[in-house]
Amino acid sequence: MKRKLKTISNKLKKASKAHASQAKQIDDIMKKQSALKLKKSPALKKLSEGCKAAARAKFDVYPSAYANIWASKQQKKGKC
Repeated sequence: MKRKLKTISNKLKKASKAHASQAKQIDDIMKKQSALKLKKSPALKKLSEGCKAAARAKFDVYPSAYANIWASKQQKKGKC
């Protein structure tokens, strides 16, 4: 996607003044996006093996929604 935007931007710069300003806007947006480091959400972390094992021992059915929620809360607390 960045490559496509870069080529479009280069083509717009060569066109006219109005298009050159559009190219500048595209370049500014691309710089802002690259400057921002997207942080991964803690909710997207994988469950550790210890938490999975504790959930399997505690709940009859694993994987299940309740077991996964419990395991993720335990992992956040640092108990497994």
